[in-house]
Amino acid sequence: MKTLSDYLKLPYKMEIMQDSTEGGYIVSFPDLPGCITCAETLTDAVKNAEDAKQAWLEAALADGLTISEPNASLEYSGQFKLRMPKSLHRSLAEHSKQEGISMNQYCLYLLAKSDAAYPAYK
Repeated sequence: MKTLSDYLKLPYKMEIMQDSTEGGYIVSFPDLPGCITCAETLTDAVKNAEDAKQAWLEAALADGLTISEPNASLEYSGQFKLRMPKSLHRSLAEHSKQEGISMNQYCLYLLAKSDAAYPAYK
């Protein structure tokens, strides 16, 4: 049986969406039903999401619920190399600095936001 620490190490997919109604950001984990949070800034949204994931997992373990493992972790590494124009690299670096997050987190946010606009592939 897995422990909380075991589940926290698994690469659960985090989906980040901008909240056009209330402002700020909404974050969820598709493999953890009902695990959702929000925040005013992207940085706070990511931090709140990690806290929400831990609380969700703690509650599920305490209640003896079955916890799904991440679907994509068995098929994909979560890494790829990307070449881009220097001007785009500079722009991404500057925007991520303005948000107070790493360029990796910022690019992940942009990719997730764009990917959410398209239906899931099965």
